[in-house]
Amino acid sequence: MSVILYRVDERLIHGQVMVGWGARLRPDRIVVVDDELASSQWEQELYSMGVPDEMEAEFVPVDEAIERLPDWQSNPERVMLLTRDIATMRRTARSGLLHGQRVNIGGIHHAPGRTRVLRYVFLSEAEREELRELSSEGVRITARDLPGAREVPLEELVRAS
Repeated sequence: MSVILYRVDERLIHGQVMVGWGARLRPDRIVVVDDELASSQWEQELYSMGVPDEMEAEFVPVDEAIERLPDWQSNPERVMLLTRDIATMRRTARSGLLHGQRVNIGGIHHAPGRTRVLRYVFLSEAEREELRELSSEGVRITARDLPGAREVPLEELVRAS
């Protein structure tokens, strides 16, 4: 599976991912990396309801994702890898397996301690630091909600508010 998109989006599998990104990239599989979700069958079923029949959805914890990432990156099957938060993507990147890859920040919404960076991205100072650390792992980070939108570079995301 070649990983065609690494994306951080709190909503995980939803309309923007399936219609916007899915139609453009035509993945064969969606891999959601999330420790809690990987152990909740009923939540997996809820998320899977939004996945077309011709596509597979898989829910794995971070440790398993790190173990399987080389296979996903080298196999011809097209994979979208999603995490709910920056910290999970960062934990995955600590393996060194995301070096040279691009990570898309797609949707991090308002919560206490977060300030607006873009209309679809709100970040805390800790999340800004996670992005800087992710970048130091050799990962290129940009934000873009939909494929046709402007890519917003890391520098704009981590700029002090």
